[in-house]
Amino acid sequence: MTKELWINLPVKNLQRSREFFGKLGFSFHPRHANSDEAAGLIFGDKQVMVMLFPEDTFKSFTGHELADTQQGTEVLLSIDAESREEVDELVSKVLAAGGTVYKKPGGEGWMYGAGFADPDGHRWNVLYMDMSQMPQG
Repeated sequence: MTKELWINLPVKNLQRSREFFGKLGFSFHPRHANSDEAAGLIFGDKQVMVMLFPEDTFKSFTGHELADTQQGTEVLLSIDAESREEVDELVSKVLAAGGTVYKKPGGEGWMYGAGFADPDGHRWNVLYMDMSQMPQG
């Protein structure tokens, strides 16, 4: 049975991606700290890793062309927030770091979130879900 999950994303400029996600407050796995070939973003208590690879390296893994993130979305990555304020704070960091917000923060009832794109056009959601307010049924 699998024990870990790694999500792989192609990036045009690995250093630019490191700087962008670093400005958002994400940490990186130390294994790839000085690598020009990969960077591992760490998410959450279970430490799910999103691996960032230069496009040519990524294509060598898949044997396939890359999706054009300006024309379509190949995946939507969703991360949780602990509050509405944390959603708003991350959106502010995204804008300051040079990302694009495609869905402004908002929501009703139990769910509040926003959507942003990183410098390579990969789309991300950040969501706060108040489970005590979740509709029953």
